[in-house]
Amino acid sequence: MTTTAMQTTSPTPKNIAIVGATGAVGIEMLRVLERRNFPVASLRLLASPRSAGKKLAFRGEEFLVESLTPDSFEGIDIALFSAGGGISKEFAPYAVKAGAVVVDNSSAFRMDPKVPLVVPEINGTDVAAHSGIIANPNCTTAISLMALHPLHQAFGLSRVIASSYQAVSGTGARAIEELSDQVASISLGNPVVKDVYPHQIAFNVLPHVDSFLEDGYTREEMKMQFEGRRILHLPGFTASVTCVRVPVYRAHSVAITAEFENPVSLEKAREVLNAAPGVQLKDDPASATYPMPIEVSGKDDCEVGRLRLDCALPNALTFWICGDQLLKGAALNAVQIAELL
Repeated sequence: MTTTAMQTTSPTPKNIAIVGATGAVGIEMLRVLERRNFPVASLRLLASPRSAGKKLAFRGEEFLVESLTPDSFEGIDIALFSAGGGISKEFAPYAVKAGAVVVDNSSAFRMDPKVPLVVPEINGTDVAAHSGIIANPNCTTAISLMALHPLHQAFGLSRVIASSYQAVSGTGARAIEELSDQVASISLGNPVVKDVYPHQIAFNVLPHVDSFLEDGYTREEMKMQFEGRRILHLPGFTASVTCVRVPVYRAHSVAITAEFENPVSLEKAREVLNAAPGVQLKDDPASATYPMPIEVSGKDDCEVGRLRLDCALPNALTFWICGDQLLKGAALNAVQIAELL
């Protein structure tokens, strides 16, 4: 019996740019590219003029951060953007014109029907329909859909009621500093200074993430419904969400009740969640085993627990999911999209 060796082709190294390289997500993008051994031919780090001149490490070398300009994308294959919606709207067209594919982490293009909105484990094939820009979803949406998608495939998702518990790092570095400073001030009996949030965040929770709309929901709260419809290819999907900022440094948590079109079973739900990529089932309440943000921080996978049949709604499951919003909710998802490219 003879065997024939299978030829394998290594991915072609790409010229990569990171816009917003010195921010929390930009730094995570660098780490993820290195950790996943992404084939980088060259690396260009871009940021605001005040961050230009800084140096960041990548694969044992130091790279100089450059000021972002319209001419920054010459020769770039893939540009990872994480510098806010205004920057994306202004500079992404320059990147596309220069021949790069933009993977954008802001909300600038998420609802544009011409721009694929992608979670690779769910709708990775949508990447093929891009016209130069691919959008990363909202972090809470991405984390929630990691569990909702396999359950949808099994039972047919209808609607969701959810409450999020979102870490301050979702707001940015200044919010992390504010929480830390407030904790220190309280421990010393000093007055609390509020700057980033309208109220004290230390030892408190704020039912206020993003700006309020006329109907009483916030912009953040509507993202799961509107973005979920696009990612799941489910135009009738509805989601009523309350987003809450909590005094946690990193990783978001979401309590979800999901109603389905078909009868549900815990056995089948556990089976599909166990088999789902990017998800770990951590569910043994008797031994106090369930997901917690402190334990998913720095981890690629989201964790699901407290899985149970809902006692108030038919054909419904209630569960708790935690995920690192700087990774699956941002940097990791963006790099996974780049890997698909």
